[in-house]
Amino acid sequence: MKSETGFDTNLYDRFPTSEPRPGGELEQLEQIWCRPRGWEWITAINNNFVGVYYVGAAMLFFVLAGVLAVLMRTQLALPLNGLLPAETYNQLFTVHGTMMMFLFAVPAVEALAVLLLPQMLGARDLPFPRLSAYAFWAYLIGGLAFFCSLFFGLAPDGGWFMYPPLSSTAFSLGINADFWLLGIGFIEISAIAGAIEIIVGVLRNRAPGMTLAKMPIFAWAMLIFAGMIIIAFPSVILATTLMELERVFGWPFFDPLKGGDPLLWQHLFWFFGHPEVYIIFLPAAGAMSTMIPAIARTPLVGHTAVVLAMLATGFISFGVWAHHMFTTGMPTISTSYFSAASMAVSIPAGIQVFAWIATIAAGRMRYTVSGLFVLGGIVTFVMGGLTGVMLAMVPFDWQAHDSYFVVAHLHYVLIGGMVFPFFAAIYFWLPMSSSRPLSERLGKWVFWLMFTGMHVTFLPMHLSGLMAMPRRVFTYLPGRGLELPNLISTIGAVLTAVGVLLWIIDMIRNFRPFGRGDAGNPHDAPGMEWLPTGLYSVRSVPVVTSLYPLWEQTNLSRDVEAGRYFLPNAPTGGRETVVTSTLNAEPQYLQRMPMPSPWHVWAAVFTAGLFLLLTIQAYVASAISGVLAIWCVMQWCWMLDQPRIRDTVDIGAGIRVATYASGPSSHGWWAMVITLVVAGMILAMAAFSYVFLWSRNPEDWIAPPGAWSLVVTVAGNAIGGGLAWLSCRALALDRPRGPLIATLLMILAAAAIGAAWFVDLESWLASGLQASATGQGATVFALLSWHGFFVAIVGLMGLYAGLRWAAGHVEARRPSTFDLIALFIVYSAGQGTFSTLLTRLFPGG
Repeated sequence: MKSETGFDTNLYDRFPTSEPRPGGELEQLEQIWCRPRGWEWITAINNNFVGVYYVGAAMLFFVLAGVLAVLMRTQLALPLNGLLPAETYNQLFTVHGTMMMFLFAVPAVEALAVLLLPQMLGARDLPFPRLSAYAFWAYLIGGLAFFCSLFFGLAPDGGWFMYPPLSSTAFSLGINADFWLLGIGFIEISAIAGAIEIIVGVLRNRAPGMTLAKMPIFAWAMLIFAGMIIIAFPSVILATTLMELERVFGWPFFDPLKGGDPLLWQHLFWFFGHPEVYIIFLPAAGAMSTMIPAIARTPLVGHTAVVLAMLATGFISFGVWAHHMFTTGMPTISTSYFSAASMAVSIPAGIQVFAWIATIAAGRMRYTVSGLFVLGGIVTFVMGGLTGVMLAMVPFDWQAHDSYFVVAHLHYVLIGGMVFPFFAAIYFWLPMSSSRPLSERLGKWVFWLMFTGMHVTFLPMHLSGLMAMPRRVFTYLPGRGLELPNLISTIGAVLTAVGVLLWIIDMIRNFRPFGRGDAGNPHDAPGMEWLPTGLYSVRSVPVVTSLYPLWEQTNLSRDVEAGRYFLPNAPTGGRETVVTSTLNAEPQYLQRMPMPSPWHVWAAVFTAGLFLLLTIQAYVASAISGVLAIWCVMQWCWMLDQPRIRDTVDIGAGIRVATYASGPSSHGWWAMVITLVVAGMILAMAAFSYVFLWSRNPEDWIAPPGAWSLVVTVAGNAIGGGLAWLSCRALALDRPRGPLIATLLMILAAAAIGAAWFVDLESWLASGLQASATGQGATVFALLSWHGFFVAIVGLMGLYAGLRWAAGHVEARRPSTFDLIALFIVYSAGQGTFSTLLTRLFPGG
């Protein structure tokens, strides 16, 4: 039977194959996916290594941020305590909050995805393993540099949301705030890189037969999580960039004396900040929905309803950002809308909680350490959700805003909705990565100390908040009834720290990863991550016919280990995985995976150097580091241009697929489209900033330049986009001079885009508008700068196309590189046209 993509689904009936596998196949796989030696551990790229590195780094930052929390609680144990001076305390709580939100919560769940998704999906690896490794190294280097700023007195001290004007140069001298602004922007780029990997991996690297209806619920959660990152994180990247431009060059985005507005920061930040709570919660919820059926030994109640609830949570969460701005004087209609949305978002979260409770009730719960952390997470998250509904009511929020009540609510939601589920996941899935599981006996001590300590710490904070204790204060006066709740909270923090310390001891005693075998499937879990694996993940890629394969597909583990399914060998002699269709997971082509190399590591190092040297205002050294980062990325891309071995290969049972794909069928096309969605979101947020500042001071805005420059700019962008399209057409004709003509057209397209941008820039400079004088100037030149960044990338792509032609790598049978460059140029042309039309036609001359 032919499917809508033309694949004959009857071919699935050939599996599992009955004949024995030829000798030497397993040895070949083990050699290709071998363990690294010496310095090769740093260059490893497959998920079995990078995932473990990633989780370990996330937990390192969790522990470091926890140490800062204990220091803060010790300072607040007694009134007028002199343990920490005010400036040091401000740096500690800023770094603590920043690390927990940016360096632990989001990276930790991305790390779990990198570690688990290939096995869950039945793939050899995610589609861009080098991108995952680059994201990890960028995250680790940037995070450690950010934390170490504490030891040099350079840590930021304006809170993890860095509100202006306190974070502006008038109130925050030095480079402390710059460490936060540039560091967070850099770390968010790493998070977006991981999100691209997850989206493409979940949609295109599922095992054959794993339709969306049969996809593991954790994969659904990670898909929604990554999609939310793509939409939300560009906003904070823009916000930090605008703040840094204001601090360094005096462009007044947030200065009301020059036409800016500090509320713009709040809109941009909280458009990211409130969805981030659900970005953190949804993967943890997906993990809970995956663990609970195994722990309770019964299928999840309401699987479809839970998936729909996760989708609804992701959608509604983007309508809640001004929930944090009720006290800023917003119009009543706005506060009413955001209040209703804040309460509505609790409904889909409640559906998931009720599904978990129903599953536990329907099954036979095993009170392992994972089970205890699951139950503790449910109880704690529900308590935090109830106070969240209270804060969604505007009159109550006015009273409790910026008090310790909000601190308590935030920690209940994040610890119950992410930390406890993450510890449950560590205890649950660690046996698949370690030859020894963690101790159940010691783990129960860990749970009860952390659970008790958490509630002893944060439950009294509700009371101290209602007694008017403000957040972000380093001390308080005696005689106001705050001594006892603060002392109790400090005792609770110490209990929690002892629990985490026991977990660290247990990890040191028992964690034995990296190819030494695994501890088996102690939970009798039904997911494919518990199939027998090696460093190549699955011995053969199975055909999936059910939602719970290990429970419902008899002998699946034995047949996979015997190599009786897809890709039991390495037909091209390298690392490979099967790419399948988006909806029905039908095999489409064989993806040849990259081998380990140092280029992604050096790219991460020099990218980190670019941002860190910018922070200390070493601009020449920063520029050199940036050039070196670009060189490493180009080397990385060059290595991906592998020579074609053969057009099709047998991936098992006589089924042949292509070894190359281009256009919408290729995984690279999907990654480029997602990247451009990120760019489009930054452009949309920049356009919002432009309109918002105009709405605050419309009378101060000057008329735009003349119509001639508008016409020339739009025409130049149109010509550039058209030439890029013609370049792909010329290559597709497969004529003798087609590669040369296509390359020349692509270079001309890049030149046209650059010329259009230059004309636009010159016209604004000639108009007398100054970036440092008004909010209009700041936003106009910010849009020009953003598009100029794309013009520079377009130029590099034109150079890269020329180098590929000179090396003889441009051919009609391999058009993917030119397709992707053309896609980027066409987007850049549209972005330049949009920016020009916005600034010239709105609000009108």
